[in-house]
Order: sequence, then structure tokens, then C-alpha cells
Amino acid sequence: MTLAAATTIVFADRVRRARHALASAGADVLLVSVGSDLPYLTGYEAMPLERLTMLVVPRDGDATLVIPRLEAPRVVAQPGVFTMLTWGETDDPVAIVSTLVAAPAVAAIGDTMWARFLVDLLPLWQGTRYVRSNLVMNELRMRKDAAEVAALQAAGAAADRVAAQLHAGEIALVGRTEAAVSADISARLIAEGHDKVNFAIVAAGENAASPHHHAGDRVIREGEIVLTDFGGTMAGYCSDITRCVYTGEPSAEIAEAYAVLHEAQAAGVAAGVVGAPCQEVDRASRRIIAAAGFGDYFVHRTGHGIGMEAHEDPYMVEGNELPLAAGHAFSVEPGIYIPGRWGMRLEDIVVATNDGPLALNHANHALVAL
Repeated sequence: MTLAAATTIVFADRVRRARHALASAGADVLLVSVGSDLPYLTGYEAMPLERLTMLVVPRDGDATLVIPRLEAPRVVAQPGVFTMLTWGETDDPVAIVSTLVAAPAVAAIGDTMWARFLVDLLPLWQGTRYVRSNLVMNELRMRKDAAEVAALQAAGAAADRVAAQLHAGEIALVGRTEAAVSADISARLIAEGHDKVNFAIVAAGENAASPHHHAGDRVIREGEIVLTDFGGTMAGYCSDITRCVYTGEPSAEIAEAYAVLHEAQAAGVAAGVVGAPCQEVDRASRRIIAAAGFGDYFVHRTGHGIGMEAHEDPYMVEGNELPLAAGHAFSVEPGIYIPGRWGMRLEDIVVATNDGPLALNHANHALVAL
């Protein structure tokens, strides 16, 4: 069951658990607007408009979806989950929100809610202390249920198919610009079932040393590494995969470095066991890269959580002592970047399960020569 197919029962259970989390956090009301918390709780994704859409979830009481009247036809009713309250163009939606709950002692505010709405709310709820909604939503969102894992698997399999096309030489590289290859990969993600493309990084040669390089008019040449990192959203859940190829025969330097990377990535995946601190995934990959002399060239965390958003909690980074739990989904993507020369990264999505780490990507992990 994907987000699109989720039932009223699913959403009612999520709102119930959000109320329980509110009580545990000592908060009185949850307010979520644009972002993924809203569709997670209701099935409705608000457009990022200047018109306020907000779900108001009191700790004790019924949830209300405050929404512009012109957007109401897009909402699928969820009886027992929330009631809908529409507002017109001459109404003050923030004032409407403030009347739904008596001034709370503590309000949990959606992490991605626009600041303008919070600023307007401040004088209406004087004396209220505001906290981030992650205190309420993080535990719910991090632990994916079986249906969510299945949705991530489907998105990952679709991304794998595009990676397989790359490895098979079906995506022409030499003589094309990075931007053209990026557009090609994006079209293939859609063809394989994604609803939208979130990113399609294509970085050739020295550009691959920039982890988030923006594909441009650089023409891909013979005899260089090409880093591709792409993903999108499919039925509400995200994919994210990184694979490198080489246009010709890799030099000994590149081949040896990639062997280190390959080993480090496999170690990171293996470390993703239930109960292990998130930072141990980072340490497992980083130890191998550092031992090979590339420690200064691994410049980012080893992974990020993934679900309805491409980047969400939990993060695989030094200092994050959160124990991995069954249902935590995250990337394992170590990299080595030599400024001005070359870069490489290898990434899979992994789910921690009681039976061990479950990798969702199976496309060839080798540095394929094309």
C-alpha cells in the first residue's frame, strides 16, 4: 500500500500516534502546513502557496484541516481523521487557526511551515512556547511500516532499472553534455514509473569532485569517470541511487580508489543493524577510506534517512547516537573527492530490519567501463 492507496484507517492511526507523541513531548497542539508531515497524516499534499493550509491536531480533541476554499476540491475526505474548515479570500486564516484551540502552553510547529504564518500567530497566542514538530513526528516518520518499505522498494527497483540502462550503454555519454545526460536519466525515471524527478546529478571528470555538482554544458569525454546520482518520487516515496561509470579503461589509480570505495560502502551497509548507533554506519565506511589514505577526501556524512522526503531523519553521521530501529530507512553513500581531478561515490538505500540490513538497490556496484 502506497501513500496514494493508504486508507482512512491508516491515517486515523497516524493521527492517534501523533496525539500520543504530543503528550509524551508535553505539547498541547500540533500545527503542520506545507511539507511531508501533512500528507503523512492526511493523504493531502498542500501546494506551496501564500494561502495557508494547516492541519490543527489538539492533544485532546478533533483534528481540523484549515484550507483555502479554492483548494478544497483537491482534498480526499478522511472521516474520523479530520474535519475540513474552508476559508475565503477575505478571511484571516491564521486567526481562524487561533480560535480552534485555546492559547496552548506549548505548540509543536511544522518544521517546514512558512515563517510568515508563525509570525502572524505569535500575537494571537501570547505566552505560548513553540517547539519544532520533529519532537512529535520524527519517531512516527522514521520507522517505516511494511507498506512504506514496499513503496521504497518499488521506487528503488525503478531507479535500479535506469542504472542498469546506464551500465548497458543505453544512455550515451561521450560527446554529450552533462545536462543532456541528466535530462535523459530524468526522462527514464519517469518512464520507469516515477511521478517526478527530484534530482539527476551527472558530473564528469574533475566535476565529479563536487558532491552536488549541477549538470551543465561540460561535454563528457573519453577516458574519465562519470558520477551519476539520481532519484525521484514514486507513489509518495523516494528513490536515491549513485553509480559511477568510466568512459574507457580506468587507470590503476582510479581502479584502486574505487576498490576502496566499494569495500567502504559494503561495510556501511553491513553496519546498519538494529540497535547499532547511526554513527556506526558512518564510522564503518570512514574507517576503510581513512585507512587507505583518502580520509581527507571523504567530506560528507555517510547517509541520510529517506521516505516521503529524499533527505529526512535519521542521519548516518558522527555524533548521532540514535540506535537504529526496525523500519529505519537510510542511504549508505561514502565518497572520495580529489579536487580538480576526479570524484566517486557509491550509494544504496538500506532498511534496518530484525533480520539484518535490507538493501533496496541491486544495480551493479562495480565501476563499469563503457
